[in-house]
Amino acid sequence: MAQISKTEKVQLHAPDLEELRGVLQAGLEDNFAEVQVSVVECPDLTKEPFYFPVKGLCGKPRITDVGGVPYLIPLVQKHKEYNMNTISKELELPGAFILGAAAVPSRVVGMNAEMMPLVLTEEEGRPAVNGSYFASINPADGRCLQEKYSNKFSGCSFGLLGNLYACEGKSGKVIEVRAKKRTGAHSLVTALRSTLEGRYPDKSLALGGTFIIQKGKAKIHIMPREFSACPLNTDDDVNKWLKHFEVSAPLICQSVLVSRDPGLDLRVEHTHCFSHHGEGGHYYIDTTPDSVEYLGYFMPAEFVYRIDRPDDTHGVGRD
Repeated sequence: MAQISKTEKVQLHAPDLEELRGVLQAGLEDNFAEVQVSVVECPDLTKEPFYFPVKGLCGKPRITDVGGVPYLIPLVQKHKEYNMNTISKELELPGAFILGAAAVPSRVVGMNAEMMPLVLTEEEGRPAVNGSYFASINPADGRCLQEKYSNKFSGCSFGLLGNLYACEGKSGKVIEVRAKKRTGAHSLVTALRSTLEGRYPDKSLALGGTFIIQKGKAKIHIMPREFSACPLNTDDDVNKWLKHFEVSAPLICQSVLVSRDPGLDLRVEHTHCFSHHGEGGHYYIDTTPDSVEYLGYFMPAEFVYRIDRPDDTHGVGRD
């Protein structure tokens, strides 16, 4: 288990939801033919298609960037393992609901894989509820193999890196994003992030939440089961190592994005997805712009916490 050497906390700019609604509506219209951004009551996330362990995305929203890609490449540092229950305390929110994008704890799972964390962390008198999924390369056919974490493993650990959104899991008002027919070059996540960066160039804002790709297909990657024995020194090295797939809707994605790094060496966007038909992994972009349909729910984070920031850093492998 990695020692959490240091946690840095920065307050983020968190405009009210109505202001954000207008900004995102205008910005997303540059990238999608049909856009409707609204302020709505968060749907019950314990229900289909989400089946999350909490009802909503509200209550003391915050994000964290834990570890980082430099612990994976050029060569893996396997001792970098973290626990969601410990992370929730570092976030000053014990008992938090946490979602996002991470890697599995290879010590526990016995291999490398993508993780889609969905964890209601423990608090006094209540054990943790781990609804996470993980996706690996199936050795039988080289395809995507998605599994429910708690069906095979106990505990709430993850490895190497995590970009996570945390909150109290309460119901409340959220930003709803509906977007159809992509006309621009950006993924939904990049379009959201670049919109915020353009409107608030001197501030750092972050969104966390979940979105469904309701129609269409998407490009994803899954890391190989074995870590690379040779150093991965360039983005080209990383892309040759990763396995890329095209996967089909419906896909439930969980995303964390930051408009501008406030000097914490953040990964400014990171999204993983899962499905109920066995496909999941790291989301890049839809591959069917003419037919894609997105439905998402997001909240602006009030704080970012940088946990166990790598001393030796680089910009490789952050797409």
